Amino acid sequence: MSQEKLYKIILGPVVSEKSAIVAEQSNQVVFKVIKDANKQEIAAAVEKLFKVEVEDVRVLNVKGKTKRTRYGMGKRNDWKKAYVRLAQGHEIDFATAE
Repeated sequence: MSQEKLYKIILGPVVSEKSAIVAEQSNQVVFKVIKDANKQEIAAAVEKLFKVEVEDVRVLNVKGKTKRTRYGMGKRNDWKKAYVRLAQGHEIDFATAE
């Protein structure tokens, strides 16, 4: 896999109440990733970008909500979310991440 693709896989962290709970309880970090990424690519990208050891990756496809707009019905985009479990003793601090 090329270095360029590794940098494009992770779109950003998902900051929510649920992601904070899983971070505390089971040492997991939640990321928004590109739709065609698989578990191996996500694990390699996290290990390369944040210099941590990845233990497990779980992914899910989030369906975009249908919303009523002033112009009729609209739909938000579908996206993919990855729950990345880090090895014991490793953590990602987004405040000081490069």
